[in-house]
Amino acid sequence: MNERQAAWLDQGEMAAWRSYIDGSALLEHRLNKELHAAHGLSIADYEILVRLAEQPDRRLRMSKLAKDVAHSKSRVSHQIRRLESGDLVRRVECDSDGRGVLAELTDKGMAKLRSAAPMHVAGVRRHLIDLLEPHEQQVLATVFSRLVDHLHDVDD
Repeated sequence: MNERQAAWLDQGEMAAWRSYIDGSALLEHRLNKELHAAHGLSIADYEILVRLAEQPDRRLRMSKLAKDVAHSKSRVSHQIRRLESGDLVRRVECDSDGRGVLAELTDKGMAKLRSAAPMHVAGVRRHLIDLLEPHEQQVLATVFSRLVDHLHDVDD
């Protein structure tokens, strides 16, 4: 189907799309503003710290990290550089592959994450979770899991 043959969105579909666009942008902006004001972290930086903290050795291959946080390798590399300047993360060579580079969460980075997490989780709860009924939370999880799976399967 080319652009001239597009199946235009009906009123309900357009309402769903616009609500998603507006709501997700406003939510990300609010959470980012709160994290930055209180802890000097962007939401993207926070997500990198979380992903690294979830690993048993607090390390992740840069390419995997980029895929996990849905950013380009160059954007993640830039973020890691900023996090390195604050001694929150460091790059280390991959032992099993001399060409591979790992991002590793430092002790200072872990402390920063532990400090920021309670406030961030409270913001997520206040600005999203507590606004939803339990069945709506399940629908949201189902819809976005399906979206993530679909988009990971799409060829770039």
